[in-house]
Amino acid sequence: MNEEYDVIVLGTGLTLYKRFKIPGSPPESMGRGRDWNVDLIPKFLMANGQLVKMLLYTEVTRYLDFKVTEGSFVYKGGKIYKVPSTEAEALASSLMGLFEKRRFRKFLVYVANFDEKDPRTFEGIDPKKTTMREVYKKFDLGQDVIDFTGHALALYRTDDYLDQPCYETINRIKLYSESLARYGKSPYLYPLYGLGELPQGFARLSAIYGGTYMLNKPIEEIIVQNGKVIGVKSEGEIARCKQLICDPSYVKDRVEKVGQVIRVICILSHPIKNTNDANSCQIIIPQNQVNRKSDIYVCMISFAHNVAAQGKYIAIVSTTVETKEPEKEIRPALELLEPIEQKFVSISDLLVPKDLGMESQIFISRTYDATTHFETTCDDIKNIYKRMTGSEFDFEEMKRKKNDIYGED
Repeated sequence: MNEEYDVIVLGTGLTLYKRFKIPGSPPESMGRGRDWNVDLIPKFLMANGQLVKMLLYTEVTRYLDFKVTEGSFVYKGGKIYKVPSTEAEALASSLMGLFEKRRFRKFLVYVANFDEKDPRTFEGIDPKKTTMREVYKKFDLGQDVIDFTGHALALYRTDDYLDQPCYETINRIKLYSESLARYGKSPYLYPLYGLGELPQGFARLSAIYGGTYMLNKPIEEIIVQNGKVIGVKSEGEIARCKQLICDPSYVKDRVEKVGQVIRVICILSHPIKNTNDANSCQIIIPQNQVNRKSDIYVCMISFAHNVAAQGKYIAIVSTTVETKEPEKEIRPALELLEPIEQKFVSISDLLVPKDLGMESQIFISRTYDATTHFETTCDDIKNIYKRMTGSEFDFEEMKRKKNDIYGED
């Protein structure tokens, strides 16, 4: 361990019953412990999203197997509906009336044809100036359609985006549609055996390039000299480094709280009602449907992903805390899941770094937000990359390097 490394990355891991300090052993009805791989913060991968591109270009995908999530649903008036994201689905959806369907179809056609390099596709809209609110008005879309478009397609957590330029939102809807087009059922993927497979895949790749993984190493101290990190102390030994990456739990004096997230892991013995008995799905409850400022998310996976015992389902409800009674805030989501066999409730602080880490060379990630996808997390990764290297993360450059090493596809 007494060596010098270019970069040290600190990470964590826990088991479910230990994490929630539940006494005794799990009941026999839960099956064998080895059949379970419960992610404490589960997130889906967008099939055409940033993380999948990172995994493809780094070749980590050769160590992973994915399964398509079976459905994406949105909550309206106490019921859940499949999210329509293609012209055919829009026309068949029971979410909208006949005239609304036609207007929404026109909007989807506009988004599909939109090309930032071809002004002829703008149809009088300035992507850098026209707000999304104005775009919705142009297509005469009603509030319910705006709700599921902004929150279930563009995957915004709040309505702040409405008064921002429409460029970002249009690209988010395109990403959803392109991800859906890849596999058909939904735009989301989930690794077999759970998200723990991702760091394992990177560990294998890291070993090829000379990286070292040290497991079960307690961190006693992050050593800083003259305001700059020089190493990490563990079990009396020091690993020296030029740069350090870690999450907020390692450096509580260097982060600040900006909110809280409540997550409830629910063990079920049945699929969620009105999802066509899907073995996996996402449900988004838009803020306006439950008089909130931020959305509620439900992410459901099951034995089909090798993360639960046969016949068992894991549904995780998450949202940003807005009141002093967070468990009441998620009640609409829990009602969709009844009956629930066992619940594990956690409330976590949302922590962000106080500075960019340029001086200390300690680069801190943000804590995971309430969303059930990795897009915001990838934005944080790219931000850390820029702070560390001084240059933007470039997917095309990554693709070129992959082709140089492995050859063209």
